[in-house]
Amino acid sequence: MSHITQKRVVVIGAGFGGLWVAKVLAKTNYEVIVIDKNNYHTFLPLLYQVSAAEISPEQIASPVRSIVRKNKNIQFMHGQVSEINYALKYVMCLGQKIAFDYLVVSAGSVNHYFNIPGTAEFAFPLKTLDDAMVLRNHILTCFERASFINDHTQRQRLLTIVIVGGGPTGVEFAGALAELIAGPLKKDFPELKNENIHVYLVEASDRLIGMFPKKLGEYTCKQLKKKDVKVLLNAAVNKIDATGVYLKDGTVLHTETVIWTAGVKGELIKNDLKVQIMPNGRVVVDEYCRVPGYDDVFVIGDLAYCVHDGKPLPMIAPVAMQQGRYVGKHLLQILKGKTPRPFRYIDKGGMVAIGRNKAIAQIAGLHLKGYIAWMIWIFIHILYLIGFKNKIFVMINWVWSYIFFEKSVRLILPRCCNDPRADGCLRRGRNCKV
Repeated sequence: MSHITQKRVVVIGAGFGGLWVAKVLAKTNYEVIVIDKNNYHTFLPLLYQVSAAEISPEQIASPVRSIVRKNKNIQFMHGQVSEINYALKYVMCLGQKIAFDYLVVSAGSVNHYFNIPGTAEFAFPLKTLDDAMVLRNHILTCFERASFINDHTQRQRLLTIVIVGGGPTGVEFAGALAELIAGPLKKDFPELKNENIHVYLVEASDRLIGMFPKKLGEYTCKQLKKKDVKVLLNAAVNKIDATGVYLKDGTVLHTETVIWTAGVKGELIKNDLKVQIMPNGRVVVDEYCRVPGYDDVFVIGDLAYCVHDGKPLPMIAPVAMQQGRYVGKHLLQILKGKTPRPFRYIDKGGMVAIGRNKAIAQIAGLHLKGYIAWMIWIFIHILYLIGFKNKIFVMINWVWSYIFFEKSVRLILPRCCNDPRADGCLRRGRNCKV
């Protein structure tokens, strides 16, 4: 890296929070270095559609370098930060010491398995682009295997899919998967009887999407049941193994496909900071999104435990974007010698797609459902999707799917992930070292 000639801001993470910091600081007197373990930004709200064969992975991913290349004061480093050394003001990445004047940690979150036995080993996560591709491969491979297996018990296991977690991701994936099965897969595999295919959505609480009003949760449950999704409420998972899911009430769901969408947690990089960490791994920050006691260290996004109006902000993209935009403006205020104002989150509402023509939305105090909510959902997601090319191709896929009832990406692509759960990996069990 070049010698520091101006104040340097190091941003860890090129997600919604980190990118929005960089956008605000573009073409300013700050030198900005964005570091991420991936060389692309993933539009996480549409991740589930990759695993449901709705869109291609590259349509929700944008190279970070192409996003920032027009800004000479922004550099990108592809690598994973291994340590934060505040005493000497640097972070370690790829064996290099990257000095900073200001540090923004926006490293996102990781899956939270709540110490449930077998979950990390046998459940498929849906947190990264690679997770989505592995899951898509696995589901399609299960149908391929079931199409020529005569053993009824094994066939049933292959055609049973269990989604754990009744939040937005679990609901959206359940709806998309049900439509994939009822449409394209039913036509692709006429030899598989529809009654042998089961999709379960398992939720430990007494209703789906608990952050929404009860009526919208009930509407969501009703719509999923119309799509033949079996919704199990008050169904806490006791353990997961190679044979299936074991619930605390004694119910056993025999399956080879368990998808985990039930929770995430923060995970801070090794550091010498004196931080307060909540039980879910999130770092407590003050009203300026700073680590208390450190005026030059900001934590934003999923990793930040930020209390607003007496409640911690949820781990969602809109929070990360607003915090990123705020921290960028905060740093500009410092550059101008002004005193920054505290962060204020503006809740613009939320929305969840349930499937074709069906969604729920909570916007400006209005509770919407059905077709109008679905159209708003489409508009908002296209609006915030990064890259004009991505917007066009996602829209083309959605229109194609809507008109012809087809999912255009039903491909089992070779994956080399060294994951024993990943049936799509052609090198599975062959000591892959690639």
